[in-house]
Amino acid sequence: MAATDRFDVPPEMRAFAEKSVEQARQAFDGFISAAHQAMSAFEGQAETARKGAKDVTEKAMTFAERNIASGFEFAQELMRARDIQDVLRLQGDYIKRQMQVLTEQARELGESTSKAAKDAAAPKR
Repeated sequence: MAATDRFDVPPEMRAFAEKSVEQARQAFDGFISAAHQAMSAFEGQAETARKGAKDVTEKAMTFAERNIASGFEFAQELMRARDIQDVLRLQGDYIKRQMQVLTEQARELGESTSKAAKDAAAPKR
């Protein structure tokens, strides 16, 4: 190889290229770090939303079970009624109790749903 065929990179150009590659690597590392943080935050919010939905669902199932049990108890009380006045009194009492229970259950479910939504929307740190 002749001396004139040799390709020499000036030191300034080499330094500039090395600096550019290093800056690009740092920018890429920053991007990857930010992507990992975003994924972690998303996973945390998804997990929080899943837990909130599970809690609300479990509460609703508990309420449904209680309401069904209350209905069966009411049916048993009706079977022991002696006359129409007993039936009417039992029915009035049952409706009054159930309206109170349903009002409380609706309030609790509303609070649980609001809390789950707020927790899922809150930024994770």
